[in-house]
Amino acid sequence: MIKHFSVAFILFSCFLIAGCSKNVGMSGTVTFSDDNSPLTVGTICFQSDSVFSRGKMKPDGTFVIGSEKEADGLPKGEYVVFFSGATEQDGTDDSGMPVFKSVVDLKYTTPEETPLKISVAGKQKIDLKVDRPSGDMKVAPNLTE
Repeated sequence: MIKHFSVAFILFSCFLIAGCSKNVGMSGTVTFSDDNSPLTVGTICFQSDSVFSRGKMKPDGTFVIGSEKEADGLPKGEYVVFFSGATEQDGTDDSGMPVFKSVVDLKYTTPEETPLKISVAGKQKIDLKVDRPSGDMKVAPNLTE
């Protein structure tokens, strides 16, 4: 009797752990709106009132999101999407320190200003379009990854 109870308890526990996972898979692609070329640098970030999840941009413009560990997805909910470290080196300053420029319009670099918002209800693959910066937007080295 105790043996059957132990097996049932273990199976029930596994069911609860697997069935109550709060995270859902999230992956996708980011391309530029002007020519559909991929965004290949930086980190894509998903932020809600209580969750921050992120994923590294890959050379082909794809990403996979993780909140507690790489690629573990994120909880269902409403998110703003922004980018961190989406820069490339653009020479050096007078002291020899590297100077970086943003490769995306700066509106995509903060959760307060980004126009990108998504609703996550289940496993999703999304395609996002971003604009390039207008003009020459230099950023300080400490703002890059």
